[in-house]
Amino acid sequence: MRLFCSFLLFLSALAGESADWIFTARYVVTMDAGRRVIENGAIAIRGERILAAGPRSGIERRYQARQRLDRPDAILAPGLIDTHTHAAMTLFRGIADDVRLQEWLEHYIFPAEARNVTADFVRWGTRLGCLEMMLSGTTTFTDMYYFEDVVAEAAREAGMRGVLGETIIGFPSPDSKTPAEALAFTERYLTRFQDDPLIVPAVAPHAIYTNSDETLQACRALANRHAAPLLIHLSETRHENDECLAKRHVTPTQALDALGIFNGRTVAAHAVWVDEADMAILKSRGVGIAHCPSSNMMLASGVAPVTRMLALDMAVGLGPDGPAGSNNDLNMFEEMDLAAKLQKVSTNDPRSVPAAAAVEMATIRGARALGMEKEIGSLEPGKRADLISIRLDRPNAVPLYDVYSQMVYALKGADVEDVMVNGKLLVQDSQPLTLNAAQIEAKAREYRDQVRKSLR
Repeated sequence: MRLFCSFLLFLSALAGESADWIFTARYVVTMDAGRRVIENGAIAIRGERILAAGPRSGIERRYQARQRLDRPDAILAPGLIDTHTHAAMTLFRGIADDVRLQEWLEHYIFPAEARNVTADFVRWGTRLGCLEMMLSGTTTFTDMYYFEDVVAEAAREAGMRGVLGETIIGFPSPDSKTPAEALAFTERYLTRFQDDPLIVPAVAPHAIYTNSDETLQACRALANRHAAPLLIHLSETRHENDECLAKRHVTPTQALDALGIFNGRTVAAHAVWVDEADMAILKSRGVGIAHCPSSNMMLASGVAPVTRMLALDMAVGLGPDGPAGSNNDLNMFEEMDLAAKLQKVSTNDPRSVPAAAAVEMATIRGARALGMEKEIGSLEPGKRADLISIRLDRPNAVPLYDVYSQMVYALKGADVEDVMVNGKLLVQDSQPLTLNAAQIEAKAREYRDQVRKSLR
């Protein structure tokens, strides 16, 4: 019997360990602790997780896979992580551009939302957002909007990973008449999606200037009861900062800290107008920062001190913000490019935020900003199989001297060829596998006509 068992083990070793997938590529950008870039590399996957990442020859000797995808002219990289957006606002894309934030909110977006946003609007807007995101390499997105349970349903339908926050705001919103109603709605939402393999439900008070102190504290308490993240806009504009200083005699960061809002897992979007004292608070509290360069530039909100944040080793990720007025697309390749270039021009130093640091913010550091670095953000054994392949056989991709430089300054979202989330292919050969693009685009045009009529 012992001899027979030994024979079976010998046969198993010859056959190799089983895997569901083997991906091969010219380069594998791991974003692991050693920041390995493996030439002629491969990834083995079983179920939802990565088994191994290494040279192709070694992976193929060790594993036998049921399916494989060979991309000899591609980069294999971790899926890009969007740390701040409002996905359903794709249906307001281009509604009002080239205006300041307060004017955009008060004269365009808030009225348009009041007249148009329903659960159905959010479902189709999120589908459109997910389609755009997955085709350009985003595998995880962080959302703040209304009817967030519907956002979660649409994200799961697409197969995307989401940290999805139900917005709580101090006036009647599309899904709640009062903050108390919104808190009750959010608690039901948190309970429904707890332990979901793709969805991390979150509490999302809009900002310090749109909520009372009591509501902000109730949001923190609710998030902590459910071990959920809290998402909030922070110090996006000079106006917000100056108003807080005038009313409270402290910055928004200091005011929120005094209220205990950072006492738990928190992601703060923008953090443009923060000083050294603010950054010390945010770092000590472990607050993740969502840097949104396109939005900050388009709204002339200012330049976040990202170079300094990275020097302090803060958890800084990237986000496109909402695709309506503050940025009209959801392209994380664009955010990497602009994150690097905006810091260079603002510090007058071309060494500020080198390409590798920009890729880091879009992957492993972004995962850290969300408190998810043990699960996503790099291609390592045991992590979720969230990955993308990027074509290198197009004019903008050759010649190639440095992989990180190519990803940030030359490659585009349109160069993404394959997308996998949680071990499931969502995009193959640049075609969506989980969403009906023609149907979604037709519905978006219908909603454009509705929105136009509502604003006459």
